[in-house]
Amino acid sequence: MEDSRANSPTEATEATGADLHLDLANRRGRADLVNALHESIRTGRLTPGTRLPSSRQLAKDLGIARNTVADAYGQLVAEGWLTARQGSGTVVADRILPTHANGRPATAALAHPASSGRAASSSSGISLLEARKFRYDLTPGSPDVSTFPRSEWLAAARKALPAAPNDAFGYGDPRGRVELRENLADYLARARGVRADPERILICSGYVQALNLLTDVLRLQGAQTMSVEEFGYSLHWDVIRSRGVEPKPVPVDEYGVRADLLEGRAALLTPAHQMPTGVPLAPDRRTKAVEWARETDAILIEDDYDGEFRYDRQPVGALQALDPERVVYTGTASKSLAPALRLAWMVLPEHLMDPVLEVKRTTDLLTATLDQLVLAEFIASGHYDRHVRRTRQHYRRRRDHLVELLAVRAPGVTLAGISAGLHVLLDVPGEAEDMVARASRQGLLIASLDRYRFTPDPAARQALIVGYGTPPDHSYNGALDLLCQVLAV
Repeated sequence: MEDSRANSPTEATEATGADLHLDLANRRGRADLVNALHESIRTGRLTPGTRLPSSRQLAKDLGIARNTVADAYGQLVAEGWLTARQGSGTVVADRILPTHANGRPATAALAHPASSGRAASSSSGISLLEARKFRYDLTPGSPDVSTFPRSEWLAAARKALPAAPNDAFGYGDPRGRVELRENLADYLARARGVRADPERILICSGYVQALNLLTDVLRLQGAQTMSVEEFGYSLHWDVIRSRGVEPKPVPVDEYGVRADLLEGRAALLTPAHQMPTGVPLAPDRRTKAVEWARETDAILIEDDYDGEFRYDRQPVGALQALDPERVVYTGTASKSLAPALRLAWMVLPEHLMDPVLEVKRTTDLLTATLDQLVLAEFIASGHYDRHVRRTRQHYRRRRDHLVELLAVRAPGVTLAGISAGLHVLLDVPGEAEDMVARASRQGLLIASLDRYRFTPDPAARQALIVGYGTPPDHSYNGALDLLCQVLAV
C-alpha cells in the first residue's frame, strides 16, 4: 500500500531530467552551483541536449533552496550554457568544442595522469532453489523485477533495432557496441562522476564475467593474492579463487575497509555502499586506497553495484575519478533494471584494455549485441534516467516503511549503515542465526551478517541483512509483518 503513489502525476513530473552527480564539497551557494554546472558542461560531462532536472528536483537532491537552483539555472541560461523552453525544461545548450580525431569533444576525453605509474546461486549467496521454498524472500542482492519498464524498453527496442546498421548483427567489437559505450560514458560522467571515455569501456555479460576477466588478467600478470573486504558475496570470492588468485580478507569498520591493510596486486572494494554493512568508504580511506595502489603498482576494482540508490542525500561519487589509471570502475544493469539483461560494464585503465580484451576474445568473443543497442537507445532517450528516479523513490518508500515499522514493533533492533541501496543491516538483541531459523520455519527467508563474513564467526556481531528490493508490492507488507513477528520474540 505504501507504493500506491508510485506513478502519481507529481512524481512523474519530478522524475524527469538527467540524474546528476555534482560535488559541491559542502558549499551550497548559488555561485558554487553555477561553478559546478559550468565545469560539468565545459569538461563534457554534461553534453549538449542533456535535459537537467527541474529546479525543485535538483534542490531536493542537493539539499539546497529551490531559489538557489533557479537562480543558477537563470544565470547559465543568460550566459548561453543552458537553454530553457516552455514545455521542454532546461537543457544543455549546443556549444562548439575542439574535437579529437575520433570526433569526441577534447574536454570530454579522459585525462591520463602522467605520474601515475556454487551451482544455481544468486549474487546474494542464497541458493535460488532454496529461495523458491519460501513464501517471502527478504534476502539482499536483487531488485523488485516487477518495476522493469517493459513498455519503455519495448519502445526503445522498436526504435533501436530497425535503425541498427547491418554490421550490428554480425561479429563486432569485443568491447561492445559503440552506441552503448558512448551513451554510458556520458551517463557515468554526469551521474556517478566517472572519468569515462568510450574507448576505455568494455561491455560484459554480467558483473561476474567482469570479475572473471579482470582476475584472469591479473593472474597472467603475476598476481597471487587479491585483497577483499571481510564482508561481501562468497560468489565473488569463489570467482577469484577459480581463476587461480587467493582472496585475502581486510577488516571493515564503521568507516569502511581498512585501506592501510590492503595487500597483493589488487583490491576488490564497494566504496559507495559497503556490501553488506552499508557504510561508505571514508574520504581519508579513499585517498589512502588510491595511494596504496600507486605506490605498489596495484589495481583497485570498484564495484559500484547500487551507486544510484542513495536516499538521504546525493550519492558519493565514484572512487575511479581519483585516479582512472589505478581504478577499474565496474557497474551493472542488474540492480537498476533487471538481472536478466546480463549487461555490465568496466571502465578500464589504458594499460589493462588490451589484456582484458584478449581474455574476453578467447572467453566469449563478445557480449550479445541486441540488448546493447536497446540499452543505448534507452539511455539516449532519457528512459533510463526517469526509470532510476522512479525506482529510487520506490525503494526509498520501502525502506522508510520498514524503518517506521521496526521502530514501533521491534524497538530493540538498531539500524546500521547509510540510507541507500536495496538492503538494511539490523543489529539484533539475540542470536541472529536463531532468528534466521525461526523465520525459516514460518516461510520467511532472511540472512545473518555472518553468512557474508569471509571467515564465519557465530560469536561475533549479531546482525541480520534484510533486503527490501525483492518482494513484489502485493507481498511486501506480509513479508514485513512476518519479519516483525520474528524480531519481537
